[in-house]
Amino acid sequence: MEITKVRVHKVDREDSRLKGYATVTIDDCFVISNIRIIEGANRLFCAMPSRKVSDDKFEDIVHPTNSETREMFEAKILEEYNNPSEEN
Repeated sequence: MEITKVRVHKVDREDSRLKGYATVTIDDCFVISNIRIIEGANRLFCAMPSRKVSDDKFEDIVHPTNSETREMFEAKILEEYNNPSEEN
C-alpha cells in the first residue's frame, strides 16, 4: 500500500484545536476524506473520519488496523500540513 496523494485544507480559527482537514489517496485508486488535523496537548495528530452513534459517542468510519499504518498516514499528512512551499 502506498499513499500517492495528500491534500490538506488548513482551518484558521484561533479558538479551536482543529487545524485542518486532509484527503488521502491510496494507490491512486482509493480516497479517504475528512481526516481531521488536531492540536493536542503535546503535538499535532490526525483523527480519522467518524460519525455520531449516540449522544456522547463517536465511531470511526475508517481506521488503520495497526500502529505502523497509522504512523505512516500521520507522517504523510503532517508533512503536507507543514509544507510551506505549497499552498494547502
